[in-house]
Amino acid sequence: MNIEEFMKKSPGIGLTTRLEIETNRFYLGRHYSEALEYYGAVPLHLGLIPKREYISESLKYLDGILLPGSDTDVNPLLYGEEPHRNLKKVIKEKDETDLMVLEEAEKLKMPVLAICYGCQSLNVSRGGTLFQDIQSQIDESLKHEQGIPLERNSHSIYIKEKSIIARLITKSDANDIIKEKTNNDKQIYNTSVNGKIFVNSHHHQSIKKVGNNLEATAWANDSVVECIEDTREDRFVLGVQWHPELSWKTDFLSGKIFEKFTEECRKFAESK
Repeated sequence: MNIEEFMKKSPGIGLTTRLEIETNRFYLGRHYSEALEYYGAVPLHLGLIPKREYISESLKYLDGILLPGSDTDVNPLLYGEEPHRNLKKVIKEKDETDLMVLEEAEKLKMPVLAICYGCQSLNVSRGGTLFQDIQSQIDESLKHEQGIPLERNSHSIYIKEKSIIARLITKSDANDIIKEKTNNDKQIYNTSVNGKIFVNSHHHQSIKKVGNNLEATAWANDSVVECIEDTREDRFVLGVQWHPELSWKTDFLSGKIFEKFTEECRKFAESK
């Protein structure tokens, strides 16, 4: 069986890896691939090789892209800023590869799920900007680097009505979600009370200016953007600031994110 025949059975989803400078190895935590496999996808790791021919040839065989989290920061020069004093490690190969993958996925109209660093990279790829350090740049911010246990949901989120995330939530799931209005009269879901929607948190940067063809659809109580989505009807592009791969087994929303993403990748595969 060749690779094309194999991929017809299940959607093939590419995941960009990380680079450990000390050992010169590509690597990625197991949780992303395990979640994708559980929901019927074939996860395939992409090395951080920022060459356009490698990226374009790799994506020919894929039906979706998952951009995972990273222990690095996006280079602020990519969005026109000088490095903040609290900027963490920047790895050139990571930034360049992820941005090339996003560019190719955009050309192909391929489904994308971007997680934490991946969400930030997605925003920057569309001309958006980032807060380089939440604690020093956002007044009265929550604790967004919760530490261990990593899968613990530590703060609540507000979700825009009719967004991708909102459509994944049913009344029975959220147990009587309360609807409220923001100052600009937009309907959102209030998820700040016990029994409502909470997420884990492992980041010190966040979205500032939202990029082109994207909109913010979820926020923490300190106004930090927790989710961005593509505004175009013919695209499935979702970025979340938390880590659903850590809690997909125990958190209904995290599980549904992976279920919805693999469903969209399956549709994409069938349309090719």
